Amino acid sequence: MAKRTTVEVHQAEPCCAPVMTAPLQPEQAVDMAKMFKALGDPIRLRILSLIASSQDECCVCDLSSSFDLSAPTISYHLKVLREADLVDSDRRGTWVYYRPRTENLGRLSAILAVPGVPAVVGCS
Repeated sequence: MAKRTTVEVHQAEPCCAPVMTAPLQPEQAVDMAKMFKALGDPIRLRILSLIASSQDECCVCDLSSSFDLSAPTISYHLKVLREADLVDSDRRGTWVYYRPRTENLGRLSAILAVPGVPAVVGCS
């Protein structure tokens, strides 16, 4: 069984109240759905986890070696993550470097927060 860790999540200014405490406004739902939809694909979720768990940023060359997918397929998934505002990128020479949009990852976390229940990290 995998080890589970409890993590306290702090966020200064959430975009909206957690769904357990107040309903989303229509425009908030559109913005949040775009991000959740991008993460609905297991490859994109894994790509985001690789980018977010890197120390600062991640080169596309490092991402490509982690998957048995063609470069155009990886590029497509990265484009979806960029369009959903989950990652930023910078081109340096022939390589593109990616970093997470931590403020938007925080928004996703905050909207799903259950008041009074600590976040539990770890897969079972």
